[in-house]
Amino acid sequence: MARFDRLHVYTTILYTGMVPLYYHPDAEIACKIASALYEGGCQLLEFTNRGDCAYDVFRALLQHVRQECPSMILGVGSIEDAPTAALFLASGADFIVGPTFREEIARLCNRRKIAYIPGCSTVNEVATAEEWGAEIVKIFPGEAVGGASFVKSLLGPRPWSTIMVTGGVKTSQDNLREWFDAGVRAVGLGSGLIRQDVVDSGAFDRLAAETAMVSQFIRTLIN
Repeated sequence: MARFDRLHVYTTILYTGMVPLYYHPDAEIACKIASALYEGGCQLLEFTNRGDCAYDVFRALLQHVRQECPSMILGVGSIEDAPTAALFLASGADFIVGPTFREEIARLCNRRKIAYIPGCSTVNEVATAEEWGAEIVKIFPGEAVGGASFVKSLLGPRPWSTIMVTGGVKTSQDNLREWFDAGVRAVGLGSGLIRQDVVDSGAFDRLAAETAMVSQFIRTLIN
């Protein structure tokens, strides 16, 4: 069962402005990444359902987070159907993220009062997701569908939309500023933050330090 209700999840996303996301097949390394992000001040984490045995790794990661990172909100990403969402929710996922919008996932999450953040790449998809109760909509893949200019154009006629962007977001100050100036309320940070070379070398202190720097800079953009 989720530890955090969806209002807390949404509020934390908007307050911190960032959701790190990754997949790793090794549970021990996945836990080390989570601890490094937590040490760097990360309050949310999206573990993506992108590889073999992702569910088993998620269960191990969940136990680790609850014991070692007690205030971290742990969700699962790359969810494309309601049965898969239900499986992770039964294990304790705090929120669900998808690369696309699915009505059956929205219905399931609404019943359970779980935050559902669907991926959208057109204005019509954003509008449909919002009709189904999506409080935060993820523009994905952000850079490929038009980048910051797409977000700015979307928010022109729809200023009430709350947008997170994932896909092509970099940790450089110029790139982050461009996205937030366009109107996004949060960014999903994958390989731009959790770099493969850092993970392979076991430089988790470096990951923690970079997480802290990125988090602090995003806070200046939000404020």
